[in-house]
Amino acid sequence: MTQSTVAPAASPEAAHLAAEATLYRLAAVLLSYPLAETQQALEDGRLSATLAPAWQTLTGEAWPALPPSASLEALEVGYMATFIHGRRGKPRVPLVANAYEALLAGQTPGSYMLNVQAFYRHFDLQAAQGDEGHTDEPDHLATMLEFCTLLCHLESRADADGRDASPYRRARRDFIARHLAPLLHAVKASYADAADQGLDATLAHLIEVLPDWADRQRARLEAQAGPCPAPGSKAAAGAANQAMWD
Repeated sequence: MTQSTVAPAASPEAAHLAAEATLYRLAAVLLSYPLAETQQALEDGRLSATLAPAWQTLTGEAWPALPPSASLEALEVGYMATFIHGRRGKPRVPLVANAYEALLAGQTPGSYMLNVQAFYRHFDLQAAQGDEGHTDEPDHLATMLEFCTLLCHLESRADADGRDASPYRRARRDFIARHLAPLLHAVKASYADAADQGLDATLAHLIEVLPDWADRQRARLEAQAGPCPAPGSKAAAGAANQAMWD
């Protein structure tokens, strides 16, 4: 008899984590400025073919069949009209957290940005600079989603190596609670008044469903790693210094 070369099936937890990473990654791509590759993936169904099974794994629900934008130009126009242009030079639906006064909660935009960047620095990340072709905005929704993709990858690698993965769960729990989920809810509320700007149907659906999904992810992570520290608590102060993520 020959030894089987079939790889063992992934555990339900590993499959769930992989689906989370997929959803974060694809949402980050879609909510970044549209590229020709994005339009092509929408048109030929590749994006839906990857997104649908991840969504099914995470929610038990089918991802709807949504028509793509008619062209790259249409995709760009809808994106620009919704997320870039607006009255008095301000976007109708900002994708950066510092544009929402409620999210700043009395902080200056600079202080808020430093709190977001503290998460990135702890995991040895830094925003791309202008000489790299573009400059990332740390509090942009796409950047936050990319960061959560990284935390899923680090958690998966720790599990595979037999190391403690709980620091990555705590970091993602805290990041979702403090930054990602509030921004997703703010974007959804803002989009309710700007849903007539021709935004691609898949992007529009993501804006609708991601906030509640992020809330469920936070609850799942709290069940695994404990509740997110309340603002002002000693535990929250420790988390602010990343002590809880080591």
